[in-house]
Amino acid sequence: MPLPTVKGVGTFYKEYGNPKDKHVLFLHGLGASSLVWRDIPDALSEYFHTITVDLIGFGGSEKPENADYTVKGFSKFIMDFLIERIGIEEKEHTKISIVGHSLGGYIAAQVAIQNKEMIEKLVLIDSSGLLDGPTQLLKDYRVAATEVNPVTRYEKVKRVLEDLYSGPSRLLPVAVDLFDYTIEKPGAKHAFEAAFDNSTTTQIEPEGFKQIENIPCFIIWGEKDNLIPIEYYHRFRQELPMAEYETIADAGHAPFVEKTALVYEKLRTFLMKDDDTTKRHER
Repeated sequence: MPLPTVKGVGTFYKEYGNPKDKHVLFLHGLGASSLVWRDIPDALSEYFHTITVDLIGFGGSEKPENADYTVKGFSKFIMDFLIERIGIEEKEHTKISIVGHSLGGYIAAQVAIQNKEMIEKLVLIDSSGLLDGPTQLLKDYRVAATEVNPVTRYEKVKRVLEDLYSGPSRLLPVAVDLFDYTIEKPGAKHAFEAAFDNSTTTQIEPEGFKQIENIPCFIIWGEKDNLIPIEYYHRFRQELPMAEYETIADAGHAPFVEKTALVYEKLRTFLMKDDDTTKRHER
């Protein structure tokens, strides 16, 4: 069956729960896919209409060579997706919350900056957007992902992904297999390189932070993140002092993978706070 399209580009996405409930969109990071969220979107669908999508160039979505793989390009893709596939439009005063991880956090912030009237809440998990340039592990990630020799690539990717977690034993072998399978698809390496180069050399501007300072925002960070170290968590605290902040002990770059139940509960609590959703489900 052909994929549904966004501006003519095949796009893989899933919806959970009742479309009449409040919407929560999940955005994955660089080189990942919507599978990274595990059971969290499904579990939250008891309270919300949750949506996961594979960014253009990643996962099961198509990977056109001529796509705009900048953060602003991804932001436009997400807005087109929300309008064309989910039926959300700014003029209808429909709001949506966005949960973004890593590159997905940067994209979520950019969507919010450009469409702040549409955003209910924002959650950024180990987010890029304030990098001064690629960290060493990010550089290793780019080298590993674009390695031509498949045997060498597999081993390099495995080493990098092991370092993303708080300990190598927490990496599931299937994660390496999935990455290796996806990066071999036509256009995948180009999408990875282009997204990497833009997202690691640009930042959210101070004016951008001013645009979203009144949006309820929650910043979550794994204390043992080696890819985007916790120093960037503290930089976000300086830029968005009104946001809520929490670190996750004994977790690396993807705390929702290592501490799924804990992060799920923190997301549920934040997304339901000051919301009639809470009252509805406590009756």
